[in-house]
Amino acid sequence: MTAPPAPRPPLGVLGGFGVLGLFGVAALGDLLALLAAWEPGHAVLKPLLMPLLAAYVWTRRGPRLLLAALLFGWGGDTLLLFDAEPAFLAGMGSFAAGHVCYLVLFKRYGDTGRYAGPGGGSSRARGAALVAAYALALLGTVALLWPDLPGDMRGPVAGYSLLLTAMALGATTLGATAAAGGGLFLLSDTLIATGVADWPQLPRPDFAIMLTYLAAQYLLTRAVLREAVPRESGDHRRTGTGPPVTGADKATAAARATTTRRAGA
Repeated sequence: MTAPPAPRPPLGVLGGFGVLGLFGVAALGDLLALLAAWEPGHAVLKPLLMPLLAAYVWTRRGPRLLLAALLFGWGGDTLLLFDAEPAFLAGMGSFAAGHVCYLVLFKRYGDTGRYAGPGGGSSRARGAALVAAYALALLGTVALLWPDLPGDMRGPVAGYSLLLTAMALGATTLGATAAAGGGLFLLSDTLIATGVADWPQLPRPDFAIMLTYLAAQYLLTRAVLREAVPRESGDHRRTGTGPPVTGADKATAAARATTTRRAGA
């Protein structure tokens, strides 16, 4: 009689950090290529970045919507390699679809109770203050850019900026890590917009854009995984390890929960 195979360890333990390491190496290589103005290196490495980060999410058994957000980011990254307005607009549309995915994820896993400070206070008031701050940032940025944007780009840039700002605001419901990611995404795309408006640029602006963008996508990914994976793998059935949960197990857990609530715990 053949012994049953050993339980398969979670994919995140086996390969997650290796894939994340590959993402880090590719990101570093891309940034160095930008600093060295080596366009072929950038053209090769940039399209690898989001698929590698998405592969890491897959090894961690992350939400499909997070995979979609990163793959839409890959579409935007690839399209922006082409120096043509139709490709730029299509890339903007791909990034916008990724922001919609993030917004749904924030709605699903976020907690507006995080608006409440450590000393208490009204989460509603803090949330209103955050909305006002992000709205002022949006209006101020668009108002400053508007006169210098090409006429046919004003509408798309304004609409995209609204969605991007909503995503950055929604990220605050997942905590400081996601909030930082949303803010960096906002900064990265604002730097792109200043280039479209033909404003004076920092030295190596493409380096600053990619550095803030890569940090943003990594921080958002990390924050979503931190919230989503424990909720979606609360028992062993998702990873394929441990015994199956039976009806008796569920009944026992329900009885314990009822006892705890009654005890005031």
